[in-house]
Amino acid sequence: MTHMTPTTRAAVVLGVAVALTAGLAVAPARAHAAPVDPSSTSVTASPTTASSPPARSSKSAERAIAAFTSRGERGSTGSPVSPDPASTSVPTVTTPAAVSQTIRSTPTTTLFRGGLYVDPAGEAARAATTLTSEGRTAEAAAARTISKQPVATWLGSWLTDAQLVKKIDGTVAAAEKVGATPLFVTYNIPNRDCGSHSAGGSADNAAYLRWNSLVASRLAGHRVVVVVEPDALTLISNCPEQTSGREATIASAVATLADAGVPAYLDAGNSNWVPPQTMAARLKAAGVDRARGFATNVSNYYPVESERAYAEKVSQATGGARYVIDTSRNGRGWKGTWCNAPGAGLGVVPSVETGTTKLDALLWIKTPGASDGECNGGPAAGKWHASYAVQLVANRATG
Repeated sequence: MTHMTPTTRAAVVLGVAVALTAGLAVAPARAHAAPVDPSSTSVTASPTTASSPPARSSKSAERAIAAFTSRGERGSTGSPVSPDPASTSVPTVTTPAAVSQTIRSTPTTTLFRGGLYVDPAGEAARAATTLTSEGRTAEAAAARTISKQPVATWLGSWLTDAQLVKKIDGTVAAAEKVGATPLFVTYNIPNRDCGSHSAGGSADNAAYLRWNSLVASRLAGHRVVVVVEPDALTLISNCPEQTSGREATIASAVATLADAGVPAYLDAGNSNWVPPQTMAARLKAAGVDRARGFATNVSNYYPVESERAYAEKVSQATGGARYVIDTSRNGRGWKGTWCNAPGAGLGVVPSVETGTTKLDALLWIKTPGASDGECNGGPAAGKWHASYAVQLVANRATG
């Protein structure tokens, strides 16, 4: 397993005790995801600047980038730094082993304290506003229905560094204002999606790890949860020539998140893709021992029962790693295709589990209504697919 060098790791906030105090320790086929174009303002796009107030000053993004860059230059000293460039306090640092143990053992009631965050300025909410202004009543109603549920915030190369900081800070500030826990997804691995509908990502592994360090530095000290790189490990089966060394890269990224006190779930595909033992081996190589656990069914359609059976096997093969399941579009089960599958419906609404199993939560990781790509009548990946959202709502799971 490869971890980040001391110089790179020092660029990330190692204030784990701050993170634990702020959140963790306060209270007792294929999956597919889509990037977003921040420059578009039409209903088919997903503007990325949240309307909620930023966590820092009006120049926080620029200051954060400058501070992050200077921290990277000073990183060889190994001195911990504050996650807030305006802060003068020095956080307490604990050992990586202690942090990982806390991340893995924290009860779900503490991990997701305050419940899952519903973003009033999220993608579906913005689509509803635009559709309403255009008089598209039925499509606006479907988008509004989706907007009432907690949905993950995706982070990737469609955001500049400054936009990334503003997106994270704004979402975290809004969630903390209501006492809820936001869910983020990192989606910027090099050779993302093997060049398919959601092609893109960082230029190379070094650029990716720098980007991931910036993400971790903004999340440190806050109660948040992250799903790491949908498809990245599973696609090793589909395009191994493009994914050489990917496990080591993800392991470095996970270590950085863990050092910042951020609980992460590595994507583990779904019950109809990679065999459990194979996936468990990849998760181990990718640093699942430093993470909270893994995620299944991201952007896919398989029933919860199938995913739990698969996830339990993966969990056992990884020494008891915990897991979450994406239920955003599995209300009608598998429909024979992963890309804007006709006949699909919303799954059960997100919820946090409090039982004794390894299942932490049922989540909407994929944004229901965001297109998978130009397939089955959909727009480009990440654009709002208004008619598909209507279908998902009409076919939603009941009970």
